Amino acid sequence: MREARFYKKISGDRVQCELCPHFCLIELGKSGFCRARKNIEGKLYSLIYGEVTSVAMDPIEKKPLYHYHSGEYILSIGTKGCNLVCPFCQNWSISQDINAPSRNFISGEVIKLAKENKSFGIAYTYNEQFIWYEFVYDTARLAKENGLSNVLVTNGMVNLAPLEEILPFIDAMNIDIKSIDGQRYEDVCRGNLEAIQEVIKRSARSCHVELTNLIVPGFNDREEDFRKLVDWIYDNLGDSVVLHFSRYFPCYKFTAPLTSPSVLKLAESIAKKKLKYVYLGNI
Repeated sequence: MREARFYKKISGDRVQCELCPHFCLIELGKSGFCRARKNIEGKLYSLIYGEVTSVAMDPIEKKPLYHYHSGEYILSIGTKGCNLVCPFCQNWSISQDINAPSRNFISGEVIKLAKENKSFGIAYTYNEQFIWYEFVYDTARLAKENGLSNVLVTNGMVNLAPLEEILPFIDAMNIDIKSIDGQRYEDVCRGNLEAIQEVIKRSARSCHVELTNLIVPGFNDREEDFRKLVDWIYDNLGDSVVLHFSRYFPCYKFTAPLTSPSVLKLAESIAKKKLKYVYLGNI
């Protein structure tokens, strides 16, 4: 374990986590919403520091990043847990199971592995990386010192103070925006749309950013959803931000049929009226 960053002590033995927009008030012996940060003896600890569930050399396009080191492979690592509870999660076996099997790494081992595999950098991916903040921060700093790039794949649910501290070490991000409807985001995923939008705008000023929208039948697959999403991107980020529409497959708690290719094509046609770079994934 490692003492967490971005928390404060409240009355008694309670602590408040300030890493993400949930601002969890955590009683003694309890964990926060992400289940990865626990109040032990009045201090907040990360339960997943260095815990790696998944490691692979992936094509950068799998993140997905299409306009950053195209055609190259990158060392990709992930842990377990998430600060969202999307019932259609495509990686639920690690994101929603805090007890998923893992192996402990130190940052230096990750750097060594990247160099041995001739990777240009490290991608922190597979589950939500901001709940792994302390390990990602330490590893990203060391990676930079060793001439490696850092890529974050994230849902964007982080507060601006921790974001500002880690951005100088991040070269590229793929941020998953689940829905452009704030109420649906909250009700279905427990996400905070406005906070995520601020993270997207701030990150785009600091590093290369591409966006992903997983199109889920009955959740965010209306024509109105596509138009509102594209309008927001165009108005706030311009016409050159890369947007990926990804096909959903029945998974975890969702049994809706997989996304129709015609719906993906509709989203693509709407987006291409305003955005230069639009891609379809999982088809």
